[in-house]
Amino acid sequence: MSPLFDQVQKQAQMLTAQEKAALAHQLIEDLDSSLDAEVEQLWIAESQRRYEAYVKGELQSVPGDEAMANARNRLK
Repeated sequence: MSPLFDQVQKQAQMLTAQEKAALAHQLIEDLDSSLDAEVEQLWIAESQRRYEAYVKGELQSVPGDEAMANARNRLK
């Protein structure tokens, strides 16, 4: 690891349990938000692709109840 990482790790060991928990929460939140943004962009692109296929007649729509039933059956 980098010298900065080693320094931060040593300093973090001096924190109280509550401070460590707060720091861990903040670090995880920072990681999650960057992943969420990437995932959101991927879902936007996928939904656009599906909508365009639907408009072109390449993809048929399925009623919501049927789609949910299919999803539940796949998870069994």
